[in-house]
Amino acid sequence: MQQLKVFNTLSRQKEIFTPLHPPYVGMYVCGPTVYNYVHLGNCRTFTSFDIIFRYLKHLGYQVRYVRNITDVGHLENDADEGEDKIAKKAKLENLEPMEIVQKYTLDFRYVMQVMNNLPPSIEPSATGHIVEQIAMTKKLLEKGFAYEAGGSIYFDVSKYNETYAAEYGKLSGRVIEELISGSRDLDGQGEKHSPEDFALWKKASKEHIMRWDSPWGEGFPGWHLECSVMSNKYLGSQFDIHGGGMDLKFPHHECEIAQSKGTYGVEPVKYWLHANMLTVNGTKMSKSLGNSILPQELFTGKHDLLEQAYSPMTLRFAMLQTHYRSTMDISNDALKAAQKSYKRVMNGLRTIKELTYSEHVDIPKETKQKEEIEKIVQEMYDGMNDDFNTAVSLAALLKLLKKINAIHNGVTPIQSIDQATFDLMRKTYISFVEEIFGLREENETNLADVMNVFLEIYKEAKHNKNFEQVDKLRSHFKSLGVVVKDMKTKVDWSYEE
Repeated sequence: MQQLKVFNTLSRQKEIFTPLHPPYVGMYVCGPTVYNYVHLGNCRTFTSFDIIFRYLKHLGYQVRYVRNITDVGHLENDADEGEDKIAKKAKLENLEPMEIVQKYTLDFRYVMQVMNNLPPSIEPSATGHIVEQIAMTKKLLEKGFAYEAGGSIYFDVSKYNETYAAEYGKLSGRVIEELISGSRDLDGQGEKHSPEDFALWKKASKEHIMRWDSPWGEGFPGWHLECSVMSNKYLGSQFDIHGGGMDLKFPHHECEIAQSKGTYGVEPVKYWLHANMLTVNGTKMSKSLGNSILPQELFTGKHDLLEQAYSPMTLRFAMLQTHYRSTMDISNDALKAAQKSYKRVMNGLRTIKELTYSEHVDIPKETKQKEEIEKIVQEMYDGMNDDFNTAVSLAALLKLLKKINAIHNGVTPIQSIDQATFDLMRKTYISFVEEIFGLREENETNLADVMNVFLEIYKEAKHNKNFEQVDKLRSHFKSLGVVVKDMKTKVDWSYEE
């Protein structure tokens, strides 16, 4: 089996994944700023890293996955100006800032749960680490990488570039001239020595609600500082993977590198991974365009662009069909196709779990069948080992599903493969569907148990030639999204595809 390779944004190439301290892996992903409901783009990012988390664990790594909650410091623009997003929302909703944080953190966790994303090992919040953020700011001041201006503390990018050979901008590929020309003329920009400098600690205005005491007076931490502090606290000054959305490369992740390296003198992250954006009908999501869809709207079908409701697992399956570094497009056609394929895969899961192997001396083993199954299994792992390419692995899984259905339907005798090959097929299919891809049955109740009871009634009605009851039961099954199959030796059921 080939080695796992990951695309490192920093080097702009795929690299063999070699953890700093195997078998341990440290992974940090920038979490949400909890001032509003989580949107589908957020779901895409966090589901992508959930699958990465799952696969690393599947390979036997002991992963500490840290995903933060930003509950202070994220201002309305990236130039360290404007109102705190949470404080602004608190005023609009006539709530305390921490009520806003609680409300939207609960929403975020609920959406992550219904999407079947595993909880991170640690989920720290920015407000829970104010002391550590002040401490890092002090260190940067002591080392000459920061300066005080007007009661605020700013990171000195030019000093950093003098020390580390003009490294600022290496992640995003931007140069200082571009950064300066892209800076807007905003209130407070005059405090900075240079437009590309960024805030570590901001002086709180009289109107600013969220504020803490510091050696420089009352203020609040800059948005970028929290991630440097929390990743260091829980993963150390150097760790394996840092992830987030593509939109965070600059300025957020660029600033994180500068802060962390300025403080500890070492490269903080070995592999930078970024998930790409999500579009709707080929257009970037935007409130002004009216194509911004919330998960709750997707799950209920309550949006003008949606023809029907789509379940969380349908959305997850659609995400699996696109590599995390590629743009993913949401449309009714794409979601309907994903819904159909998801049901096929779950039917296959139930089928393979029910299949049992038994020898038959009169049926010869087919070397071709064995080789084809082994090749498909290899393709599934090769896809995941090629920078977590779920699209390739999923395509191979559907090929394995055809093999499973051929055995189930009697087209291929189960005895034509040996026990070891059957076990490999069964174990791989179940592992990928449940453990790696994170797919699960939609129904909270155990539909299999309910269907077994209904099928007994169905078989009895059919045996007694009570065709009216048979038709009623079939109609009821259809309303549940279930199809009854009258086979030669038994009555079976599957999800309607």
